[in-house]
Formats: sequence, structure tokens, C-alpha cells
Amino acid sequence: MGVHAHGAVAKAKPCSSSSSSRRLFLLVVVLVVLIGSYCAAAAADEEMNSSSNRGSRSRRRRRSRSRRRAAATAADAVTPAPLMVPITILKSAVDSGAVCMDGTPPAYHLHPGSGAGNNSWIVNLEGGGWCNNVRACQFRKASRRGSSDLMEKEIPFGGIMSSSPVDNPDFYKWNRVKIRYCDGASFAGEGFDKENGFYFRGQRIWDATVRHLLSIGMASAEQVLLTGCSAGGLAVILHCDQFQAFFPRSTTVVKCLADAGLFLDASDVSGGRSLRSYYSDIVAMQGVAPNLPPACTARLDTTSCFFPQNVIDGINTPIFLLNAAYDVWQIQESLAPTGADPSGAWRACKSNHSACDASQMKFLQDFRDQMVASVNNGFAGSRSNGLFINSCFAHCQSELPMTWSDNAAGGGASPAIQSRVTCNAAIHIYTHIKAIK
Repeated sequence: MGVHAHGAVAKAKPCSSSSSSRRLFLLVVVLVVLIGSYCAAAAADEEMNSSSNRGSRSRRRRRSRSRRRAAATAADAVTPAPLMVPITILKSAVDSGAVCMDGTPPAYHLHPGSGAGNNSWIVNLEGGGWCNNVRACQFRKASRRGSSDLMEKEIPFGGIMSSSPVDNPDFYKWNRVKIRYCDGASFAGEGFDKENGFYFRGQRIWDATVRHLLSIGMASAEQVLLTGCSAGGLAVILHCDQFQAFFPRSTTVVKCLADAGLFLDASDVSGGRSLRSYYSDIVAMQGVAPNLPPACTARLDTTSCFFPQNVIDGINTPIFLLNAAYDVWQIQESLAPTGADPSGAWRACKSNHSACDASQMKFLQDFRDQMVASVNNGFAGSRSNGLFINSCFAHCQSELPMTWSDNAAGGGASPAIQSRVTCNAAIHIYTHIKAIK
């Protein structure tokens, strides 16, 4: 199931049998181990070096630096400039109350498709954290995360959004859209704080922007893929079925990809629940509850339903989860935030995993196991879903050339499966474009 894709790889019938779940669990664990070996290669090399004499280590380092400089020079000479896509301010959305936190209109970036990709669309939901109190939201309101007036006039499209047939062979001809994130609750808020002038209108931004895209051609799409990373990945999980509802099932294939969106309700290093407390504040402050998946809120509290692990089993639209088991954002902000680590015992480890001691690595490995276990229930039993969990220390992999592409000239460094880049290969299979031979 590591690259399970609607029957493209696994042939098991859709069911909730223990054998199906066990097969998926074992496949995921194998992939985690294999990719973990790749990602740990540098650490292993370093460990081997420590057993050599100092002079030999110094010579190797000098050679390594020389090779890196040579590779960088070659890459600079052949790597094309990234595609820069201009911003579109959706002024008409203001009439429906769909506005950024400061009241400015929402925005998006669109690069039109061509040729065979004319009738295919990727809609990408931008990530960028959340805000859970007045101070944090004031800071957000005065930035590009809360105001379209402060957004870049053009942004680069890379990774899955790239226009390069080398870096992004499956999607480079598709219509590619990035919806800017300016609300602070993963496009799910609904409310207004009059005292502080905060517009929590994420759900309206989502609805207005998707309807606008439908009006300019997306309604006739043959296939669409909703993507996003981090807070955008969480937004994909929360809105995947809503996205499907915009399209007729008879004519449009709809799928979703959530990158780095699997935020876990896990214990931090002090034994507390830092992320649960944070999410609880977001849900309450921004009026998120009415927009959470009903299948979840019918059985759990609203804060629990902001956690993907409690939502994914109830999603009916095909969805793919791409995540690093050692998600660096979660390590730094959820597992070992300053509030849970007042002595600073985790300061070095959370910034550089090679500085972790044995007990800290055990804690991180337990977190990895929790992540794998979180998808080994109803989600794992569905043939229409897919997942790829690797053991890299990373956060967001689909939008960055370095983790999406194996293009050596572009500096690609993603681990590979069957000579295909992991992220690229997994999504390649999932979207059922063609199978890896």
C-alpha cells in the first residue's frame, strides 16, 4: 500500500479484513525501513567516519566539499529558471464575504494547461501554519498569510506544480492553480472578531475560489487533483469530499493528495498534548466546527475532528497521503515545543537528528510507529486510497524540486523506488496514468 493506487499495484478486493490490513501494514513498514535506510545514509557515513583516523576524515571531507561545489556549478549552468506565475486577486469574492483575515480579497495563481493537459487540473491549497490567539492572528493579519495586499505578485511553481517535463512528467501540461492561504484555519474558519478586526472566512474563500475556477473552465475537466502541503495538506483532508461534490462523477475523475498533512494527536516530550491544546484554540476562535466532516463530528468532539487521523477513514473520495514519518515540523512544534521542554534538553536533537541521544531517538521512533498505525485501519482497507510514508526528516515533499525530482541537473536528491523518484513514482501510480514497469 506504500504505492497502492486504485488497483494499479495492489489487486486485493476492497474490504476491512485483517489480512488486507496486515498486508498494507507490512508494505508500509517495509517502505518506511527501506526509505529510512536511504535517508539515514548520511548519518551512517558519518558514524563510519568516526571510527577512522582524523586525517582520513579530513581528506574525505575536502573531497566531498569539492564534489558538492562541482555539482553545484554544473547545476547552476544547466538548471532553468523556475516558472514564475503571476497573482490573480479575486475581487468578486468580496461580495460573498470571502475575504482574507484583514478583509482584502482572496487570491490565486494559475498557469494554464496545454495540449493533452487542457482538460486536467491540479488545485493546490497553500500551507503556512495557523493562528490560535489574538497575538498570533494580529501577526498573521499583518503578513502575506493574512492579507492579499502583502502577497508576492508572482511565485515560483516547482515540484508537482512545475512546468518541466523532466521534473514533473505527469502533470507539467495540466492547468495548475495555487490558492493562497490567508485565513489561518486551513480554509475551514467561519466567523468575525469585530473587536480585533479578524475575518475568519477560510471556508468562504475555499468555496468562492473553487466556484470561480469552475466558471473559467474547470467545470469541464476530465480529471482533477486537489493537493496541498502542511496546513494545506490538512485542508485537503478536510475538504476532499467537498471538492468531489463540485463535479459530476460520471464525467470527472476527482482525487486528492495531502502532503505533510497527517498531524497526529500525540503526546509531547513532557507527556502533555501541545498540539491538541493548540488545535482546540483554533477551532474555537475561528468557528471551524460547522465545517468539519460530519462523519467525524457525529462521533467525536470538534477538536478531535481537526486531526486527520480521525477523519481519513470517513473520506469517500480517493485520497493519497504523502508524509515523512519523522515530520520535522511536528518534532519541533508538537513533540518538543519550548513549553514542553523548558530545560532545553531537546533543543539540539529537534534541530539536528544526528544530535539525538538513544532515548530521544526511541521517542521519535515511537512517533513514527504511531503515524504508521494511524493509517492502518479503515483507510488502509480501501483500494481507492494510497499512501507513501518515508522515514526522512522532512516536511512537505511534493512541491520542492529537491524532494520531488530525481533530475540530477536540478539537484534532485529524492530516494528512489524502481528507479523512479519516491514522491513522483507514488503519485504517478496513484493517479493511474501508467504503471511502473
